Amino acid sequence: MRIFPAVDILGGQCVQLVQGRRESATAFGDPLSCATRWLDQGADALHVVNLDGAFGNSGRNAGLITDLVKKTGVEIELGGGIRTIEDAARWLETGVSRVIIATLATEKPESIRTLADEFGSECVMAGVDARGGQIAVHGWQETAGDYLSWARRFEELGAGSLLYTNVDVEGLQQGVKFGPVRNLIDHVHIPVVVAGGVSARSDVAGLRDAGASGAVLGSALYSGKITLKEALEAST
Repeated sequence: MRIFPAVDILGGQCVQLVQGRRESATAFGDPLSCATRWLDQGADALHVVNLDGAFGNSGRNAGLITDLVKKTGVEIELGGGIRTIEDAARWLETGVSRVIIATLATEKPESIRTLADEFGSECVMAGVDARGGQIAVHGWQETAGDYLSWARRFEELGAGSLLYTNVDVEGLQQGVKFGPVRNLIDHVHIPVVVAGGVSARSDVAGLRDAGASGAVLGSALYSGKITLKEALEAST
């Protein structure tokens, strides 16, 4: 199972949020420095989110993220504010390994097929952000139907993988809720990367045993509740 340290970017800084709330941001400095720190500790992939994009300013941080992609040269999955096919295409052309589309995927599902046809399914990751079993969109402010039904539809349209985020536990450092994770993994046939609540070796091992293809480490990694070394050891 792959481990993806999170590099979430807001106002040019690497930050971590609690429950997606902008006002909860804790800054950890320069994004490239944070990324390099995790790579030096053994990571071989990154989960990058343009939070300014998610909050409505998709152009902000573009140069910084492009620089990060080029200087690290590792596998990067990128999300945050990708609202159009053109947005997704621009990011893929900068060299990111795959784009994460969430709100776009629910509002214009055919965009998945369009991107998969042009760039390959492996470049398209559909975001399944779920609250109480419902898919959450527009910065997690609205819900739009059963998360399992949407996940199956994303797969049918050509998404190569899914990013499942349990909004109910995201950023709280209180552990993973495994029931919804197992239900999703059992419901589709494409890789599922899990975010939200990964806070201990047991969470990583549990996701590995559940069949997740990857885990995103955010708040608990930055706070020191879990180390990258511990996560990497538990993932194998």
